[in-house]
Amino acid sequence: LICRFHQPLEYTGATAPLEVMPRKVCTSSCASWYGPGLHGKRTASGQVFDMNAMTAAHRSLPFGTRVRVTNLWSQQSVVVTINDRGPFARARVIDMSAGAARQLGLMRTGPAPVSLQVQSSPSSRTSSKVLKRA
Repeated sequence: LICRFHQPLEYTGATAPLEVMPRKVCTSSCASWYGPGLHGKRTASGQVFDMNAMTAAHRSLPFGTRVRVTNLWSQQSVVVTINDRGPFARARVIDMSAGAARQLGLMRTGPAPVSLQVQSSPSSRTSSKVLKRA
């Protein structure tokens, strides 16, 4: 599988407030999808999981962060909101909802190499609410 290589998403200046996080690209990473068995259950952020929504799971990005995910095989891209934790497979960097995976073509190909670009981060007010629930 081509996407077994993982380059973590890193930020310059770890002390920068979430509102001013720089946009960074993560390449040579693998995306997968999840959905049917978890539809309607709570995510790590406390939201109810909708497998048809444009959401995703990431190990460390703050809940509410919007990320552009581009399939490097097809060049299709989609913007998702991080609302869960994962993936739990080591070689993968992001787990997409079934709805987002469908738009990226992952339903046909299975796991695929992707690039990630942070589009926006949650406001400090939203982050506080999420942290209180977690």
